[in-house]
Amino acid sequence: MLYIIFMPTVLRVKGYRFFFFSLDSSEKPHIHVEKAGKYAKYWLLPVELAHNRGFRSHELTEIRKLVQENKSLIEGKWHEYFAGQS
Repeated sequence: MLYIIFMPTVLRVKGYRFFFFSLDSSEKPHIHVEKAGKYAKYWLLPVELAHNRGFRSHELTEIRKLVQENKSLIEGKWHEYFAGQS
């Protein structure tokens, strides 16, 4: 079976791109973040780091703060995108 994967961008701020993968519906709500070849994934409930590849500690602190500040927007986009999917 062939899957086409979309990566809807939810937010761009301070050079970070916040997005999710179209096949993420089987996981609990989360957001992926990328910038300059670095990548992280944060769970939303509660906001906590799930995975990091390349970001330094101070960057992760900044990203976590941005996720927390935009949590309602991110959750809303998550539920809007995945509505009706199982």
